[in-house]
Amino acid sequence: QVQLVESGGGSVQAGGSLRLSCAASESTYTIINCMGWFRQAPGKEREQVAAIYFGGGSTYYSDSVKGRITISQDNAKNTVYLQMNSLKPEDTAVYYCAASKSRLCFGKFASYNYWGQGTQVTVSS
Repeated sequence: QVQLVESGGGSVQAGGSLRLSCAASESTYTIINCMGWFRQAPGKEREQVAAIYFGGGSTYYSDSVKGRITISQDNAKNTVYLQMNSLKPEDTAVYYCAASKSRLCFGKFASYNYWGQGTQVTVSS
């Protein structure tokens, strides 16, 4: 079974940076093709903010965060990262990492099979 554990959340002031980590079980990369980061704030729909395709390393970003965040992977540590810079109060949300067996990593037709427990990110002004 694929297991995902997020960490690195916390409280920062606007303009600050945060690095989220998603540690995956060892079997993950034999089962799935994509890793994604999602977020959900109170009163808002869940939003996918980034994804990475393991086969070719292609990355994808939502317009709301493009230019401010970077998704990356470290296969040796079975970990995917989300580096977030120039944070804004509207970035406040619970952030989740997820894994997909599909090669469709981003967009409305992408589907994710496994999810982490989430980590809270709070950005104050």
